[in-house]
Amino acid sequence: MPEGPSTLILKEEVQQFTGQKIISVSGNTHIDISRLKDKTIIAFKTWGKHFLICFDSFTVKIHMLMFGTYRINERKISKPRLSLGFEKGEINFYTCSVKILEGDINSHYDWSVDVMNENWNPKKAKTSVDNMESKMICDVLLDQDVFSGVGNIIKNEVLYRCYVHPESIVEKIPPHVISQLIAECSIYSFEFLYWKKKFELKQHWEAYTKSICLRCNLPFEKKQTGERKRRSFFCTNCQQLYK
Repeated sequence: MPEGPSTLILKEEVQQFTGQKIISVSGNTHIDISRLKDKTIIAFKTWGKHFLICFDSFTVKIHMLMFGTYRINERKISKPRLSLGFEKGEINFYTCSVKILEGDINSHYDWSVDVMNENWNPKKAKTSVDNMESKMICDVLLDQDVFSGVGNIIKNEVLYRCYVHPESIVEKIPPHVISQLIAECSIYSFEFLYWKKKFELKQHWEAYTKSICLRCNLPFEKKQTGERKRRSFFCTNCQQLYK
């Protein structure tokens, strides 16, 4: 599943179509695609993993789910979920969720919970985390209402950086460590963006998919953790379990 930084890259790649009129639309999505024809794109936005195509009175929300992809000015063999054609160029989305959000886009999203948005509010995140005191930190970091854009890669890397075991219970984690985790969610997301643009993201993974701890030279544990049962890679020697 693409995480917040990957969605930002998509936003940057389609800027050529801002202000352009859609002259053709097709795809096997269930939304009323006829609404999009002859409409002018006002702006492209992102909220975490959501890619937003904004028009004057509604917005098309694209979520890539687990295996979604896109092509700009080219196509795959498979039929797109949504295809937008312009006078010069096209955007094609595959294996994704497509929905229409009516009215002002700002009424649908809280931009302050997006870890890569200019309005990101870490103090608000701290309050939200404190209110989830009985949950495992691995679940909390993936809560899109608190850390929009954080996915499983970022979760694993942040926990490793902060020496925290993924099954740690929030109320048992010292406040200064919670603050460090919150800060690193945003810091690492921007580093993720930088590395991905250079096509070297995987070279910088220290925990995700790894088998040996770089700090301890001991085997990592691989386990589906928390209520979400997402994969965690961690060192039981240097990542403290607060429980």
